Amino acid sequence: YNGLKSLKCPFDYLNYQMIIDEVKPDLIIEIGTHYGGNSLYLADLLQLRNKGMLHTIDIEEYGDLSKLDSHPRIKRFLGGYQNYDVNLIFEYNTVLIIDDGSHQYKDVLNSLKKFNQLVSINSYFIVEDGVLSELGYEESYEGGPLRAIEEFLSENKNFIVEEKWINFYGENATFNPLGYLKRIN
Repeated sequence: YNGLKSLKCPFDYLNYQMIIDEVKPDLIIEIGTHYGGNSLYLADLLQLRNKGMLHTIDIEEYGDLSKLDSHPRIKRFLGGYQNYDVNLIFEYNTVLIIDDGSHQYKDVLNSLKKFNQLVSINSYFIVEDGVLSELGYEESYEGGPLRAIEEFLSENKNFIVEEKWINFYGENATFNPLGYLKRIN
């Protein structure tokens, strides 16, 4: 996107446009900056609305991310989601969170546990790349995002899987099966 690498299902890009229009977030927290293409895309969507900030978190830098550093709606944080200071969230009213980090079961579950209470009611915690299980990579990720989502939902009744986004373009036409978690309580 705009010269930065990004790997995302085209349908999910469109879902993000509609979700941002629906939720109107003041803050999007993105776990997993990687090469920055998705970060820049999300920030540009916020810029079009003239509202909102993106906090993008990663362990380290991957290449030249100067386009992110110069964007007025992006703040980058290094050191992983574990070291992100959640007190930074409290100045914002409407928060949406996206986990596109390591996709390892334990990391996804821990990010869900750390951030779920910070998601605004009627907003989303989007967990990326559950499709890894469907592609046969489940073992490499200790069950990956799908295992973490299922465990999280069995213990937390404040979220539902929003089927609308999973099936918007056809049955399970997403890289994020079960991954559009809407906070209802």
